[in-house]
Amino acid sequence: MSSAYIIGAFSTSFGKKPDQSYKDLTRDAYLGVLADAGLETGSDIGCGWFGNTTLYREGQAGIGGQVLFTPLVQNGLFPERVPIINVHNACATGSSAFRGAYLDIMSGEHDLSLAIGVEKLFDPERSPAETAEMFSHGIDQFDPDQWRDYYRDAGEIAGKPFDIPDDRSMFMETYAMQAAYHMKTHGTTQRQFAIAAAKAHNFGAENPRAQYRFTMTPDEVLADREVSYPLTRAMCAPIGDGAASLLLCSQKFLEGCDPKVRDRAIKIRACALSGGKYRRLDEPGLSHVAAQRAYEAAGLTPSDIDVAEVHDASSFSEIYQIEMMGFCEPGHGGPFVEEGRTSLEGDFPVNTSGGLVSKGHPVGATGAAMVSELVEQLRGEAGPRQVQNASIALAESGGGVVGFDEAVCVVSLLERV
Repeated sequence: MSSAYIIGAFSTSFGKKPDQSYKDLTRDAYLGVLADAGLETGSDIGCGWFGNTTLYREGQAGIGGQVLFTPLVQNGLFPERVPIINVHNACATGSSAFRGAYLDIMSGEHDLSLAIGVEKLFDPERSPAETAEMFSHGIDQFDPDQWRDYYRDAGEIAGKPFDIPDDRSMFMETYAMQAAYHMKTHGTTQRQFAIAAAKAHNFGAENPRAQYRFTMTPDEVLADREVSYPLTRAMCAPIGDGAASLLLCSQKFLEGCDPKVRDRAIKIRACALSGGKYRRLDEPGLSHVAAQRAYEAAGLTPSDIDVAEVHDASSFSEIYQIEMMGFCEPGHGGPFVEEGRTSLEGDFPVNTSGGLVSKGHPVGATGAAMVSELVEQLRGEAGPRQVQNASIALAESGGGVVGFDEAVCVVSLLERV
């Protein structure tokens, strides 16, 4: 059976970068991943998978990857005639690009494939309402009454009425409703969300690529400005810019690499997908399905995972996703976090990058950056964030919204060889 390996992983810093263009970020991420893989040029790359969700705002609704890579082709850094596939899958864009490159290798079509995500969300010229509007593309625009009815009914059950704000993403309202339901059903507390957020910010303070690089206590998280109860600002991912990239190769290609490259290669044990639906509130989410598919494909169980990155667009999501990944029983995520089990010293360290709430969430780059963090962990190169003896890692990334599910979820399992 074929195998796929990551030989290059790179992420720019995340943050507000008004002086850097899409082409600047693309160049930085591409040259960064080549350097990490010990390559001077990408002459052996057979295909590129380019992730982005916002270029349409600049008038570039199609062929975004080809446009941003044209200067690299002209400078002889990216090979001519190599196809680039444009990927737009909401917050799972970067991880979907990674999945495409993975299938390239597993199918035998190519021996070296590139996945890259590039995003610019911050624009000082746009109002908060205009910024929030761009996220509306992640939910059904043809039949909005369906999700409005779903959220209205869910709000009655959760004890938190649904509202559509004018100045921020409505998705924080849906996270807040889910958090309220979790509190009502399982006894989860707002302080447990704050503990998850403080842990993420403390990891982010040790990550030179994080958008927010300051420590926080749970009390400071709780005292921050309320976004939508029970979520405060410190529990929510910020707007920012950034890029991340990954180079994947076949076993054949790896065998021809320099020993230093082979020593740092990370094997992809599985990369599984699932799709969203309007689920019952008490029904497991699509990420649980994707995780089960990944575990089955890899022959692994949740207890095998040494470190994980999960999609914490809000800190409630970390608690929910560790349940869906099988790290603890459904409803037990709050106490699990409160006991310190997702900390660096715990048995399931989660979001050592700082997570989305601290590292940042430039949508198209996020999924690739999660994998990049885990590659760094498995190589033993994460510095003060390093999980000791990490051998198996999990990345979970979801995008778009269908009710209380995301529209798509990608769960990847990686192994240090």
